[in-house]
Amino acid sequence: MAPPLSSWPWASLGIYKYFLLGPLVWKVAQEWAEQGGAPLGSRWLHLLLLFSARGLTYQFWFSYSNMLFLTRRRRVVPDGVDFRQVDHEWDWDNFLVLQTLIGAALVNGPLPLPGLEDLRVWDPRGLGIALLLHVGLSEPVFYWAHRALHGAPLFGQYHAGHHSTPVTQPLTAGFGTPLEALLLTLTTGVPLAGAFLMGAGSLGLVYVHLLTFDYLRSMGYSNVEVISHRVFEALPPLRYLIYTPTYLSLHHREKDSNFCLFMPLFDLLGGTLNSKSWELQKEIYQGKNDRVPEFVFLVHVVDIMSSMHVPFVLRSISSVPFENHLILLPFWPVALVYGLLMWCCSKTFLVSFYYLRGRLHQTWSVPRHGFQYFIPAAKAGINRQIELAILRADRMGVKVLSLAALNKNEALNGGGTLFVDKHPDLRVRVVHGNTLTAAVILNEIPSNTKEVFLTGATSKLGRAIALYLCRKKIRVVMLTMSSERFLKIQREAPAEFQQYLVQVTKYQAAQNCKTWLVGKWLSPREQRWAPPGTHFHQFVVPPIIGFRRDCTYGKLAAMRLPKDVQGLGSCEYSMERGVVHACHAGGVVHFLEGWEHHEVGALDVDRIDVVWKAALKHGLTPV
Repeated sequence: MAPPLSSWPWASLGIYKYFLLGPLVWKVAQEWAEQGGAPLGSRWLHLLLLFSARGLTYQFWFSYSNMLFLTRRRRVVPDGVDFRQVDHEWDWDNFLVLQTLIGAALVNGPLPLPGLEDLRVWDPRGLGIALLLHVGLSEPVFYWAHRALHGAPLFGQYHAGHHSTPVTQPLTAGFGTPLEALLLTLTTGVPLAGAFLMGAGSLGLVYVHLLTFDYLRSMGYSNVEVISHRVFEALPPLRYLIYTPTYLSLHHREKDSNFCLFMPLFDLLGGTLNSKSWELQKEIYQGKNDRVPEFVFLVHVVDIMSSMHVPFVLRSISSVPFENHLILLPFWPVALVYGLLMWCCSKTFLVSFYYLRGRLHQTWSVPRHGFQYFIPAAKAGINRQIELAILRADRMGVKVLSLAALNKNEALNGGGTLFVDKHPDLRVRVVHGNTLTAAVILNEIPSNTKEVFLTGATSKLGRAIALYLCRKKIRVVMLTMSSERFLKIQREAPAEFQQYLVQVTKYQAAQNCKTWLVGKWLSPREQRWAPPGTHFHQFVVPPIIGFRRDCTYGKLAAMRLPKDVQGLGSCEYSMERGVVHACHAGGVVHFLEGWEHHEVGALDVDRIDVVWKAALKHGLTPV
């Protein structure tokens, strides 16, 4: 049997655990109806507001600490948060639910605290009393209880799970067992209870005390050093009055020191203060853990909704494939304003990272949305953003920079040739990754296929796919209105294979072909020309919508990263966990192989099989 208070009684409820707060919502609704308006003095309402405000405090710190473009130089532990940790800490807010339910029981109990019946807005005496009780009771109680949790058998039964996460995050602060949550409830509640018992409690004190408590907890677990070492050098006693993220991280990793709640004074008195705490804090604040990436994937924002699918917004959203979740709708105006600010003020910024075989791989984003790439007046500005990113990567010593989606658009910059031609001395290798994209699409086509229908045939990918297939003696029916472009592609094929390339100008010509290679958007009307049983292979962004129930639709070309990838905890757009777009994978292969050439402009059909075999050799696998 599991030890008592080692698992949550509502663990099986999942997201439905929030229905436990339903009675509070019902009470507020009743009071609202009785009073004919918002019951601003309702204790039930304030419990719900506190629950929300406290959750937002942790979310604020989580967002800040994961805004790598602001914090990467001051990260305490440079490793990334992987999917295992994300799932492990999924129900981090259980303690907030518990404390809200305890609060509801107290305000509605048979012996309510003095002052609750006629709750004052503010009483300054309460703040002083709460501070004294925090220092005199909460801090030492937490310190000794925390030390006890690190002894046998309590550590294995209750506290090991909290320490199993390698990289602390603000959400890690709330992750634990019910026993740990009750300990936190005690240390949080004692100062409040004391102030109310002494007749100095107030509504303002409850908000100030709880939000300050959560703010300091989140700050300590943020994994980002936020207090300058110069502050501690100017005021040495301050070192013993407030902890730092480095201080807590040392405890989290070494587990034998730095047990305090917020005040290292108690570690000093208890002989458990880690001697490395302050020197390491200084080194980290000065950028000790900052590393130069060796591979960069340069993306852009797709649209307003997907702009929120990033690690610094909601971890529960970014750690699963992107979908248009209803929970994101209230944030749509904020994302819109942020997008406009990016358009006006922002440069290319760091979004996420992971490690592969000890090498740092980063994803940077051009601050532009997909629709902006089709505005003629925006073309020069977008190319300037991409060019600056390439030059920055070159100065930093990045080995390979891979262009994603519309950043390598032929009409925009010739698939990257604009930058390579303009800067012939680049040390960073610019890669569009489309060779591997073509290889992925081609290897999805069944080996017994005799004929395919190809749209978007005149694009870089379409041309390479058509030339490759005709060499395999597969008939390629190419939809293109331009006879000149078709003939140009046909002349590139060896003479004996040119007969396998056929031009058509209408979708009706593909009524008997069950393999469609889609390189341009297809409307429902266009899709209806496909015969039942057709499979749509796609290399169009965004992917087409599957309107036909009697047909199947492939996903965008993608590959799964090698199993030894580390610190990957967010999904790349609509890809599954651990899966990246083929052009991203193509850049990774280019880097792992150490190839010295740029991969820009037209695809070299002869290299499709070479790149495919290299990808498999390095452990990338088709999805």
